Amino acid sequence: MSSHPSNPSEDSTSVATPTAAPVRSSRGFSRRRLIGAAGVGAAIVGTAGASFSAGRATAADNNTHGQLLQSPVPFRGERQAGIITEAQDRMQFATFDVTTDSKAEVVAMLQEWTNMAERMTAGEEAFEKGAVGRNPYAPPLDTGEALGLPASQLTLTIGFGPNFFRKDGKDRFGIADQRPEPLRPLPKFPNETMDPNRSGGDICIQACANDPQVAVHAIRNLARVAFGTAAVRYSQLGFGRTSSTTRDQSTPRNLFGFKDGTNNLKSDETDKLNQHVWVADGDGPKWLTGGSYLITRRIRMRIENWDRTTLLEQERVIGRQKGSGAPNGLTQEFQELNFDLKDKKNAPLIDKDAHVRLASPQHLGGIEILRRGYNFTDGSDGFGHLDAGLFFIAFVRNPDTSFIPMQTELSRRDALNEYITHTGSAIFAIPPGIRENDTSAYWGSSLLG
Repeated sequence: MSSHPSNPSEDSTSVATPTAAPVRSSRGFSRRRLIGAAGVGAAIVGTAGASFSAGRATAADNNTHGQLLQSPVPFRGERQAGIITEAQDRMQFATFDVTTDSKAEVVAMLQEWTNMAERMTAGEEAFEKGAVGRNPYAPPLDTGEALGLPASQLTLTIGFGPNFFRKDGKDRFGIADQRPEPLRPLPKFPNETMDPNRSGGDICIQACANDPQVAVHAIRNLARVAFGTAAVRYSQLGFGRTSSTTRDQSTPRNLFGFKDGTNNLKSDETDKLNQHVWVADGDGPKWLTGGSYLITRRIRMRIENWDRTTLLEQERVIGRQKGSGAPNGLTQEFQELNFDLKDKKNAPLIDKDAHVRLASPQHLGGIEILRRGYNFTDGSDGFGHLDAGLFFIAFVRNPDTSFIPMQTELSRRDALNEYITHTGSAIFAIPPGIRENDTSAYWGSSLLG
């Protein structure tokens, strides 16, 4: 399938343990914060946590890159990791609502988060001796479920939503004039039934790893120390990446059984990334230069309806062959789409409403996006139907000129719409990375100073 949102499918860096000095938090711990945050982890993991963690051994046993898949990904760099980094197998995505009007408290939290993130992505505890090496009569500073586990290529990526800049008409942190123009709630599209409890958020954190327990541990500990400053709005567990971000990765399959993300942008396509993903100088406020925009869509797939559909109809809807992933009428997955091929009745072999046609750069005037989505299964809906689908994630340079026109076209015409509906959505501005040896920088310091 293509590299685009309606179909159910980041910083390619060398792997080495970060050596730069960690950011020192100005924020102290209190017994109130730690005890009050004790229940946060359970709320994040939720009912899907058991099944998510149950697959951990399988993910480790089946890796094809050996020890590379367990190694650290550098936390520091020009870009945040977790964008064009080789897509890991598991994900937990969480959004937070800021619960304070104090900028100083937000800055202190972000400083603390940065220090923790650098440690955890290196395969260390969130705090030194955090799980068992401190006062046994006090709550541990690390929840401990990742003790003994390798880094598993954990990446943590942060972003800021529209309401972080102004909420209910209030400029809480004196940064309303720094909101980039494209950073606003997405318009309403056809074929969506949005759940406000699964949409929006002031801050997002994307945790990706090859071990789900490592990803869950990271989000859980960040949420614990945020208590009193920010609260989890919603979170989503994901498995089975639905895109490839490097040429070494094979194309994965989505829950409809089709190869997904065949035409996704790759980490070595520098010119295309500069054109379609990275915010350039002059695109908006200076603090975002070198960053990107992240868009999420929780896409519910009508699994039962799809499973009762003939193979020929499935391939017509998608525009690719289910087995090989080749475009209809061709034989190889990576052959260029050919919209001129016809069948014996002079009908196009790639249907006029097929997903791959409508989502293609050829059809959309050159629009491309970087996808980084994951499958999800959140049990059943109470009517015997799986609550399952795609947690779509994309990184773009400008949502107004890429994602929005793309999704507008897909939502109106895509044959796939009979089998999917969008139930959650969010947009975030992703700042650039923290450079080596910049010990005063922290997540969001380019914005908050």
